[in-house]
Amino acid sequence: MTNTLKNKAVITAALTGSIHTPSMSPYLPVTAKQLINECLAVYEAGGAVAHIHTRDQKTGLPNADQEVYQEVATEVKKQCDLILCTTTGGKLGAPVEERVRVATTLKPELASLNAGSLNFALFHIADKIQEYKFDWEKPYLEATEDFIFPNTFKTMREFLEIFETTGTKPEFEIYDMGMINNLAYLIRKGIVKKPVYMQFVLGILGGMPATPENLVYLVDTARRQIGDFVFSVCAAGNRQFPMCTQSLILGGNVRVGLEDNLYLESGVLAKSNAEQVAKIGRIARELGIEPATPNEARQILELKGLDKVNF
Repeated sequence: MTNTLKNKAVITAALTGSIHTPSMSPYLPVTAKQLINECLAVYEAGGAVAHIHTRDQKTGLPNADQEVYQEVATEVKKQCDLILCTTTGGKLGAPVEERVRVATTLKPELASLNAGSLNFALFHIADKIQEYKFDWEKPYLEATEDFIFPNTFKTMREFLEIFETTGTKPEFEIYDMGMINNLAYLIRKGIVKKPVYMQFVLGILGGMPATPENLVYLVDTARRQIGDFVFSVCAAGNRQFPMCTQSLILGGNVRVGLEDNLYLESGVLAKSNAEQVAKIGRIARELGIEPATPNEARQILELKGLDKVNF
């Protein structure tokens, strides 16, 4: 990394995800137009990356609608140079082929790649919602009591082969320490090329709790097993801003957004992803760190460039 980028941090906004449901917040973006507007607002607020999932345009049910991906990506590219990071996690329970299709469709600069399997549980929040807007929401949440989010070594290898052909940089989602072991193995076998980019995802029931000690442990373990790498941190719920602040202190990058946390502060719903981006940007500046522009983020993450995508 050049000296001019040493005091820069990449801010990612995860716009909508597949965890929260429309009944939890009226501000959760669902439609293509809403996602486009969120991307542009994130860009104006100082974000460099938007992490994108898609949803049914009427009900908000998570899906992998390739037409929506294409519409959002094409329109955002027309208006700004924001980096788009597409998900390969997708809707909980979606087939592997459906999850990875967007990498072939869009050939994005960056896409998530989950580095192992885990119990991805949301059932414990179902009873906290007093009234549901749509019939799918409660069964969707409750079904995760018996759900394993599958990301096998075979799956990871197949995803990486596709990423190689599309020139897409993998953002490895690390939910637990064992996933660092998985990634280190893939590096040793030559399946993954360094330098790697890791997103430490904390606070999901089934994964590692979002604590300062756990983040230090993850970073230290990765340094010993992998060596040089770039990392970012996101955390579920009210641990979002404390853990992102710690990431900045440790020399990492950050991910905020309504996928991970619906609130701006205690009891106050965030009205947009941009509000959270602006808040973490203010925190970063107080620490002497400037939010990276999209092009600076491309240098930090070593991306192929916006001229090589398929949108």
